[in-house]
Amino acid sequence: MLKQYETVFIATPVLSDTQIKEAVKKYRDFISENEGEIVHEEDWGLRKLAYPIQKKTTGFYHLIEFMADPSMIAKLEIQYRRDERIIRFLTFAMDKYSIAYAEKKRAGKKETKE
Repeated sequence: MLKQYETVFIATPVLSDTQIKEAVKKYRDFISENEGEIVHEEDWGLRKLAYPIQKKTTGFYHLIEFMADPSMIAKLEIQYRRDERIIRFLTFAMDKYSIAYAEKKRAGKKETKE
């Protein structure tokens, strides 16, 4: 049975735009190749970190919301750990309340753009 997940990863700030896009594509493709279905994606760009990580004070944040089999999450996190471009990541299973909140938030953003 598929569950809905949200994953946010922080890429090291020394990467070029092309390298960031490659990293994002790698994880987007990884989810698709493992029978996951991407629901929503947000690029939060370069942001200041709450505390230094590996002597870095900023990082590129990216969020991917997706549907997947729970067994795929461990594989995804192994990919994050092996990738030296990723300095932090967090993946969590969304319950019906967090899914509803995310959908409501997206709907609010669409209205402000129009």
